[in-house]
Amino acid sequence: MAPTPLSRHISSTPQQIAGDGCYLRELLHPARDGSPVRYSLAYAYLEPGDRTLSHSLEQSEVYYGLSGEGTLIVDGSPYPLKSGSCICVPPGFSQLLINESEARLEFLCIVDPPWSAEGERVLSGENDRNVENRL
Repeated sequence: MAPTPLSRHISSTPQQIAGDGCYLRELLHPARDGSPVRYSLAYAYLEPGDRTLSHSLEQSEVYYGLSGEGTLIVDGSPYPLKSGSCICVPPGFSQLLINESEARLEFLCIVDPPWSAEGERVLSGENDRNVENRL
């Protein structure tokens, strides 16, 4: 059987709270939707003043900023994330995203190979309290 195009709209994709605490809608994941790709793609956001839990992935992760402004802390180094920004986090690096704007921080996450629960490790730390309290 020949492959067929896969079409999805963000509004028809269920929202969830990711392991790191951001709001997330998984758009493509080959293990779950049969998409012919070797990565997973998700739309995610943080409300003003929110931050994710510090975490690391066994996979590489690319953040692409859509709107708002924030800072991605990668192994202790800050990287600005805003509309048009692209940040690639290598496998195993700690990461923490902070929304420092008055608007929702919206971004895409591309994880290669595809995201898996087994490949994510949530790290503990004092900065995590803000997210833990809202969950």
